[in-house]
Amino acid sequence: MLQLDTTVLLAVILMALTTYIPRFLPLLILSRRRLPELLECWLAYVPVAVLSALLGPVLLAPEGELVLYPVDNPNFWAAIPCLAAALYTKNMFLTVLVGMGSIALLRLLI
Repeated sequence: MLQLDTTVLLAVILMALTTYIPRFLPLLILSRRRLPELLECWLAYVPVAVLSALLGPVLLAPEGELVLYPVDNPNFWAAIPCLAAALYTKNMFLTVLVGMGSIALLRLLI
């Protein structure tokens, strides 16, 4: 049987709490309250902003420098069928599969 060091166990418990509490407290506090309409409207843009912040550098600056001529950037070309799958199916799982397949195929070919 594997014996855990108390320091490691304590670290895992503290990391779990550090991860869980910031997600749980707002949910607990705000779940029974109606947010102002302006705040709800503003919060609706958060997922789009986060996705843009994650995808922008990968698609436009894969090597750390801005590339406006994406011929040699497989990430950019893989994003096109991925976007089409997302718009057409609105299925996150299928969109991820199309993206993974596209990038794998492009890396194999290039």
